[in-house]
Amino acid sequence: MGSSRFPKRYLIVFLTFICTSVCYIERVGFSIAYTAAADAAEVNQSSKGVILSTFYYGYACSQVPGGWAAQKIGGRRVLLLSFLLWSLTCFFVPLDPNQTIVLVIARLLVGVAQGFIFPSIHTVLAQWVPPHERSRSVSFTTSGMYLGASMGMLMLPSLVKYWGPQSVFFAEAALGAMWTLLWFSYAVDPPRSEHPKATASGFGESLLPLKGSSKLKFESGVHSTRTPTIPWKRIVTSLPVWAIVVNNFTFHYALYVLMNWLPTYFELGLQISLQEMGSSKMMPYLNMFIFSNIGGVIADHFVTRKILSITKTRKLLNTVGFIVASVALMALPYFRTPDGTLFCSSVALGFLALGRAGFAVNHMDIAPRYAGIIMGVSNTAGTLAGIVGVDLTGRLLEAAKNAQLDLTSPESWTSVFSIPGLLCIFSSFVFLVLSTGERIFD
Repeated sequence: MGSSRFPKRYLIVFLTFICTSVCYIERVGFSIAYTAAADAAEVNQSSKGVILSTFYYGYACSQVPGGWAAQKIGGRRVLLLSFLLWSLTCFFVPLDPNQTIVLVIARLLVGVAQGFIFPSIHTVLAQWVPPHERSRSVSFTTSGMYLGASMGMLMLPSLVKYWGPQSVFFAEAALGAMWTLLWFSYAVDPPRSEHPKATASGFGESLLPLKGSSKLKFESGVHSTRTPTIPWKRIVTSLPVWAIVVNNFTFHYALYVLMNWLPTYFELGLQISLQEMGSSKMMPYLNMFIFSNIGGVIADHFVTRKILSITKTRKLLNTVGFIVASVALMALPYFRTPDGTLFCSSVALGFLALGRAGFAVNHMDIAPRYAGIIMGVSNTAGTLAGIVGVDLTGRLLEAAKNAQLDLTSPESWTSVFSIPGLLCIFSSFVFLVLSTGERIFD
């Protein structure tokens, strides 16, 4: 487990934090590089939407297989292979907007590869991190997504300016290769769950539940081969589960629309290049990084100090986060300056991240034994939001152009940002009515 001063699990958590950061540098980087290349080639907005959304088709298809593979061959190995696959894809694929088929295949491959990453991370963390440290570890690991996105917004536009869009692909491949080397060098398999001390500490436990009789056999040292039973019907028909799914869909709809189309809004809507904006363009995602961790601290404080019940804590943070985000999203197209746009997008994404302390933790409250299953279902809904939102935005902008609307006018962008804003209001209402912090699955 490493030395007492710096346990090995801390290194594992830190490496998974870097992992999520690099993944989101890649996602933001592609939207920046492709937008620059596509605008130079005069690609229409509908076609841009198709390319930008292709990633999410592959990503949606591989999440459940990713969880299965992580349990079968180990999350450590799956992470290594998935990083290697998408890094090689970035390195070898030419960024030519006119080679649509090549780009579609490449984005599908990257999506499939990255779809294996997050289920594998949760498998690794569940095996390495003891129960009393898991909330902090998961929050820290996932906040790497937002730090990566902010760093991508800060650094990658300069690469496009001085070295061209293709250089972004090479930089992403280099980052992926470096992380792969670090993971290969320092990551090891977790403690075996059959070891008495490891089992008592909660290390290495399976993300899937065991039947009662199977669990007894396992704890007594006898390994059972019986297949665990998952209450799929109860999960699918559970209203609190649907509250989580709906909010996950809305969160990712807003996030992916802003992540993929905010560069286009700056370039075409405000007529300003990202290179001219300096470090300020990283603020929306840096705000997510900060507010994500603030939300976790506030939630833990309310619950541990018994200021509010778990149910009220989840509902409060989710409602505040989503309602404030909805106002900021719907106001965004009417702020006609870069500073105003950055302010609105920073508020929107920051409070969406705050809301994750509501819906995104709730699966552990209602079904700790089936948390991984519910997380997979809700994450699939979030990925579908990326497919729908990113593609629909391109179609809305193309329709605005066909209606003789100038993309520099607020009217062209009103529906783009109003849809996620209205979804936030609807989702917060659903969570208020249907969610609970009480355990409803044994």
